[in-house]
Amino acid sequence: MTTQTTHKTYDVRTHGCQMNVHDSERLAGLLETAGYVDVNSVPPDDRPGTADVVVFNTCAVRENADNKLYGNLGQLRPAKTANPDMQIAVGGCMAQKDRDTIVARAPWVDVVFGTHNIGSLPALLDRARHNREAQVEILESLEVFPSTLPTRRDSAYAGWVSISVGCNNTCTFCIVPSLRGKEADRRPGDVLAEVKALVEQGVVEVTLLGQNVNTYGVEFGDRLAFGKLLRACGEIEGLERVRFTSPHPAAFTDDVIAAMAQTPNVMPSLHMPLQSGSDRVLKEMRRSYRSAKFLGILDKVREQIPDAAITTDIIVGFPGETDADFEETLRVVRESRFSSAFTFQYSIRPGTPAATMPDQLPKAVVQERYMRLLAVQEEVSWAENRALEGREVEVLVATGEGRKDTETHRLSGRARDNRLVHFTVPEGAERPRPGDLATVGVTYGAPHHLVADAALEGGVYSVRRTAGGDAWAALQDSPVPGKPAVSLGMPGVGRPASSPAPACG
Repeated sequence: MTTQTTHKTYDVRTHGCQMNVHDSERLAGLLETAGYVDVNSVPPDDRPGTADVVVFNTCAVRENADNKLYGNLGQLRPAKTANPDMQIAVGGCMAQKDRDTIVARAPWVDVVFGTHNIGSLPALLDRARHNREAQVEILESLEVFPSTLPTRRDSAYAGWVSISVGCNNTCTFCIVPSLRGKEADRRPGDVLAEVKALVEQGVVEVTLLGQNVNTYGVEFGDRLAFGKLLRACGEIEGLERVRFTSPHPAAFTDDVIAAMAQTPNVMPSLHMPLQSGSDRVLKEMRRSYRSAKFLGILDKVREQIPDAAITTDIIVGFPGETDADFEETLRVVRESRFSSAFTFQYSIRPGTPAATMPDQLPKAVVQERYMRLLAVQEEVSWAENRALEGREVEVLVATGEGRKDTETHRLSGRARDNRLVHFTVPEGAERPRPGDLATVGVTYGAPHHLVADAALEGGVYSVRRTAGGDAWAALQDSPVPGKPAVSLGMPGVGRPASSPAPACG
C-alpha cells in the first residue's frame, strides 16, 4: 500500500533560451523554499498524475509560441477540473507580453507573472488560493536582480551565472527588449562571488549569461569590464571551463578576443549571431554592423584562437529579403565556416517594427530558402567536423546528451569547443562520471556531433576525476539523483558604492 506525499508538489516547464532555463532554476528554488517539493522527487508509486502546481516559463520569440502555450494549457484543463485545488501559473516573456489575455483565453489559469517579478510567484499562488480568483502581476521594470533569489540548479557540475539582464538594442525583429527591459548590470565582485560559491559546491563549468554580454559594464562606466571579468574567472581555482552567451557583433571588441585567447579556462567556443549576410537587410533589422565587419571579427578570433568553434543565429525571409540578399547570406555562411547554426524562418512578432513592414514574404519562398540554407550549413558543419578526425579532444562528461547512448554503449559530453562528442569506454577501463573529464580520440565527424571510438583500437583514452564528478556522485541518493538542493541567492545589481567598477583582472 502506498502513502501519498504530504507536501504539495511542483513542476516547472521551460520553453526558450538559456535565460529562461536559469530563471526556471530560480522558480524551483522559490517553490522549494515555500515548502513545495519537485514532483520528480516523489517515488513513482506515490507520484500524482499532475503536480499540485504547474508553472510554464514561456518564450515569446519562437514561432507558434502562443499556440504551444495554449495547447499545453488546454491539456491541463481536465486535471484542473478534476482537482480545483491544483494551480497553474504562467510566467516568462509570453506572460509579460500577453498579460490579461492569458486568463481571458484560459480562465483556469491561476497566476500570471512577468519577467521582472519572478520572485512574486509563491505569494501570488497563496493569494490566488485565498481569493479564489486569478492573480495577474506584471511589473514594468526589474523588481530585484534574479540572482538574489534562491536557486535549485539542474546540474551538480555546471552552472549558469547572470551578469546582466535586459537589452538596450532595438533590432526590428526582436521583442525581447520590451519584455526584458533595459540592460541592468551586476557588479563584477558580485558575479565573481557567485562563481566562487558555485565552484565550492563542485561546479566545474560556468556559463556567463547576458542578452548582450559585450555591453556589460557600460551601466557602471567600464567598457572593458567583460574582458576583465573573463580574466578574473581565470584566476578561480577549480573552475575548469568558462563559457558565455550571447555577444553582439556591433559591440564585440579586441580586448575580449585577447581575454579569451589568454585565459586557459575560457573555452574556444563563441556564439556570434549573424542574422543576415545582406548589408541591406542588416540595416533594415537595425543590426549596427555589416557583413565585412562580421567576417573581420571571425578572422581576428581565429588568428588568436585557431581552434575556435563559432556558432550563429540566422533569420531567413525577413520582410523585403530578395534573392540577392539571400545569396549574400549563403556567401557569408560559407566564408564564416560556422560549426553549427540556429536557423529560423522569419515570423511576425506583434509589437515589433518588422511586423508592419511591407513586403512580407510568402511562406513557400521562406521555406525554400530555409531548406537551401540548411543544406549549405550542413555541408560546412560536416566538413568542419570531418577535419577533426584523428584529433584528441577533452570531453566534460554529461548526463542525457546522447539519445542513443544506451543502444550504442557510448557516453556523451561536450568538447572544449562545445561540440557534442559520443565516445566509447574500452572494456575494463575506468568509467567517468558526469562532471568528470575524459580525453578521447575522434574517429568520425558527423554533421552535428563527433564520434570518438579510438580507444577500441588501442587509441587514446584517459579519465580525470573532478570535483564536478564528486558532486554528481554525492547526489545519487537525493530525491532527484544528481540534482542539487536549493542554494541561497547572491547580491544584486546597480552602481558600485564607490566610484568605478571594482577591478576584475
